[in-house]
Amino acid sequence: MSDARPITLDEIDRQLLALLQINARESVATLARQLGIARTTVNSRLERLEKNKVITGYGVRLGQRLIGGGLQAYVGIKVQPRSGKEVVRRLSAMGQVQQLCAVSGEFDYVAWLHSDSPEQLDQLLDQIGSVEGVEKTTTSIILSSKVDRGQPV
Repeated sequence: MSDARPITLDEIDRQLLALLQINARESVATLARQLGIARTTVNSRLERLEKNKVITGYGVRLGQRLIGGGLQAYVGIKVQPRSGKEVVRRLSAMGQVQQLCAVSGEFDYVAWLHSDSPEQLDQLLDQIGSVEGVEKTTTSIILSSKVDRGQPV
């Protein structure tokens, strides 16, 4: 049974999470040394953070070289009024759409795409642009990743 109220994170919790975002495979002993606390304290904090769904899993992020030198791009998508649900359904069916987020600002959604070649990306962008309800798209191709503490892909 989990608490209905949100968990409160203290400074050590935030530092622990930051260290894990840099390297989720870091040993408990190393984490304890970096935080200046006991290993048992690190273990109990990890247990509490997992139990309360602050940490929902650990994973692997593939390097760009393994992805095969393919292209990654972000696409801002503006949709016509009352078309969002159908656009989301159609984009969800496209395997090269790695992530789709509702956003504020100029666009309604931002999609993260992965393709094997410029030609494949071009075809995918044409597909997205032809989805009924899509009014406008703007694409930014990822040239390199400078910092990545996001979720595993």
